[in-house]
Amino acid sequence: MQTLLNRKLVLPEPGDETFFLWGPRQTGKTTLLRATYPDAIWIDLLKAEEYRRYLQNPEYLRQELSATRKSSFVVIDEIQKIPALLDEVHWLHENFGTRFALCGSSARKVRRGHANLLGGRASRYELSGLVSAELGDAWQLDRMLNHGYLPSIYSSQGPATRLNAYVANYLKEEIAAEGLVRNLPVFSEFLNIASLSDTELVNFSTIARDCGVSSITIKEYFQILEDTLLGKWLPSYRKRPKRRVILAPKFYFADIGLVNFLARRGKVAPGSELYGKALENWCFHELSAYSHYSGSYSELSYWRLASGIEVDFIVNNMEIAIEAKATRKVSASHLKGLRSLPEDHPGISKRIVVCLEDKPRTTDDRIEILPARDFANQLWNGDIF
Repeated sequence: MQTLLNRKLVLPEPGDETFFLWGPRQTGKTTLLRATYPDAIWIDLLKAEEYRRYLQNPEYLRQELSATRKSSFVVIDEIQKIPALLDEVHWLHENFGTRFALCGSSARKVRRGHANLLGGRASRYELSGLVSAELGDAWQLDRMLNHGYLPSIYSSQGPATRLNAYVANYLKEEIAAEGLVRNLPVFSEFLNIASLSDTELVNFSTIARDCGVSSITIKEYFQILEDTLLGKWLPSYRKRPKRRVILAPKFYFADIGLVNFLARRGKVAPGSELYGKALENWCFHELSAYSHYSGSYSELSYWRLASGIEVDFIVNNMEIAIEAKATRKVSASHLKGLRSLPEDHPGISKRIVVCLEDKPRTTDDRIEILPARDFANQLWNGDIF
C-alpha cells in the first residue's frame, strides 16, 4: 500500500533547496524521498558500512562530492546518526551549491549535541502517519482508530505483532543505540503508563510514582517522546480569559495504534470511552498534518475552564473551535463547551462537532455537526481553515 499512496506532503523540486525531513519511524519518509528524487545521490546511514565509514571520517562526504566539481542533489537518510556530517553539508551547500535532503526520525541528538543546523539555510518538513485524504475512498475510520496511522500497520491484518516490533525497534534504535536513557526497562514501562495519558493533562507525579523514578525524570522522558516525534504537547488557550482557565498542556501520541498497543486496549469499539479518546487523537492528527502540509501553520490549542467545561481544539486566535464526540446522536450535553465558549470569546467564527452521525447538519445557534468523513473531506478541501 505504501508505495501506491499519494502523500499530501509536497517536497521541493530536486536542487531547489536544502531541507530536513523529519518524522516518526515507518511513516514513509524514505519511500517518499525515493519516489520524489529517483536520480539523487543516496547516502543511507542505516547501512552498517556507510555508517562506520562516515562516522570515522565525516570529511569523506566533502571530498567525494567536491571531486565532481559540480552541483548535485544528495539525500542523507538517518542524518541524526552522524551529526558531524552537517558541518560538511554546510560547507558543500555554501561552496559548491550542493543541495541536500536530510532525513531523520529524531532531532534530539542533532540539537542536544549542538550540531550545525546550517544557520537557518535549511527548511524543515515533517511527515506524519497516514491521513484520511491519502487513502481516499479506501479510508475506514474504525480501522484507523484501531490500527493507527503508520502505513504498513494500517494495511496489516494483525497490527499487534507489527506494533510490538515497532516498539522494540524504537527502544533499540532510538533509545538504546543513541544512549538517551540510562535505564531502558524503566523507560519501557514509562511508555506503557504514559500511553494512558494520551489526550489528557499529564500528572508527572503519578507517573513517576508508578515508574519508581523522580518527576524530573518523567518530564525528561516526555521530552524524549517529543524529540523522537512520538508525541506532541497541545497548549491551553490563555488569551483574554474572563473565567479561570486550566493552563497545563495536554499530550497526544503521534499514532493511536501505538497508544492502543501500549495501553493494552484491545479492539476499541464505537460507543466506548476509549473510542472517544481515539477519535480525539485522530482529530488532532488530521488537524496537525493539514496545518503543516498546507503551509498554513495554524496554532492549535485547547480551552478548558476550571469548572471542567472544555473544547478540544481551538484553531489560531479563536477562529475555529472543534469538539470530537464519538456519538451517533449529538445532544445538548455534548455542546456545553461550544455553547459556553462565546461567553468569553464572542468573536469565535466557526464551531464544529466531529461525530459519528450519518449526515451533516447545523444547529439553530450555528454549530456545525459533521460526521467524521465529512469533516475530513472539508478539512483537506480547504473548507474548514
